[in-house]
Amino acid sequence: MRAFAGFGIMNDQRSVSDAPVIPVSVLNARVRGLLEGTLPLAWVAGEISNFTRAASGHCYFSLKDEQAQVRCVMFRHRAQHLDAPLANGSQVEVRATPTLYEPRGDFQLNVEFVRRAGLGALYEAFERLKRKLEAEGLFAPERKRPLPPWPRAVGVVTSPQAAALRDVLTTLRRRLAAIPVVLYPTLVQGDDAPRQIVAAIDAASDRGDVDVLIVCRGGGSIEDLRAFNDESVARAIARCTIPVIAGVGHETDVTIADFVADARAPTPTGAAVLAVPDGAALARRLESVAAAHAGAMLRGFERRAQRVDAAAMRLRHPGERLAVQRDRVATLGARLARGAAVALDRRSWTVESLGKRFALARPSPEAATLALDVLRTRLTSAGRTLAQRREASVDRFEHALRHLDPSGVLDRGYAIVRNGAGAVVSDAGTLHVDEDVRIQFARGEAGVVVRTVRPD
Repeated sequence: MRAFAGFGIMNDQRSVSDAPVIPVSVLNARVRGLLEGTLPLAWVAGEISNFTRAASGHCYFSLKDEQAQVRCVMFRHRAQHLDAPLANGSQVEVRATPTLYEPRGDFQLNVEFVRRAGLGALYEAFERLKRKLEAEGLFAPERKRPLPPWPRAVGVVTSPQAAALRDVLTTLRRRLAAIPVVLYPTLVQGDDAPRQIVAAIDAASDRGDVDVLIVCRGGGSIEDLRAFNDESVARAIARCTIPVIAGVGHETDVTIADFVADARAPTPTGAAVLAVPDGAALARRLESVAAAHAGAMLRGFERRAQRVDAAAMRLRHPGERLAVQRDRVATLGARLARGAAVALDRRSWTVESLGKRFALARPSPEAATLALDVLRTRLTSAGRTLAQRREASVDRFEHALRHLDPSGVLDRGYAIVRNGAGAVVSDAGTLHVDEDVRIQFARGEAGVVVRTVRPD
């Protein structure tokens, strides 16, 4: 049984007077925290009703289906990026966070993004086709062709009534007015648009009238751009023999055609900028190059004129040059004559000086004869004295040699004994019995045989 302590009714088990009391604001804050922490960001589908846009720019509406409804709020910083305005009765899908508006205790959805109902399937189809074509290599950078720097003509695949065509033509005319433009008309929205876009791309590829092809249209929702997310259009761009620039939608719009094309531009105007060079910039560059070329030619002419002037200053009449050479030869002849005379005078003075010195140094024949006689007498006397001295010395040496001559000893009765080898024997102990020896006398020698040996 429940009891209310304030009225004095007590629970038969325990009192609830000890339970904490919290303010409503704290309760709502806790509930909001539980909701946001438990229910994540999600997609919710329904019909818009009670739509209101406040002066602040915030949008308030209810999202309902056959059985329930929920309040929604979309703040201004998110609502300003909507592709289309919200209206009652629109079937939409919102990406929102469930929360609680604390001041009133209202459960609501805080909406971040809104799309038309059914676009989720378009996004899924877009992603599936993107993964498929990427796996086949249609997005590979190596298969993309470079854009021609100087196209002969530019082709445009778009609707003749599209504002994108006017933007492209205006930009092409501003950048390079003389460039021819070939339009390949086609629908860019609707069920028949993919077939017509494929036919236009194939026609441009087969005819070969242009060097670069722009495939473009203005911005729109993903449903509006569905034709450029078609597989047949992507394959037509891939097999096209002409480099293709995709300029579909605004900068934030991305289509399958952008991935397959050889170049992607954020807008149709950007595609025109990529297709042709800037004529004004080229004109300025040509003017700069022409001015530089003219300046270089002028400086070349000036240098050559200066060389001609210098050559003209060096150029003389042959007669003038002969006269100059004649004067130079005369000058050199005079200098040669003066030099020869000076050299001759110098040589003459040298000869005269040498003659005087020779005359002074020349000897007298009479004095030389007298001196020669005196020298002859002295030489004869000296030679005689030297001969006498040499004879005396020879006598002394002869006398001394006689004393040392072994034959003189032999004359006194001595003899010289030699063994079989011819060596002089001075020790009897070196001889053997029956050994042959030779004895040399003062006159002759004799061969003997040793009978006995008596060493000392």
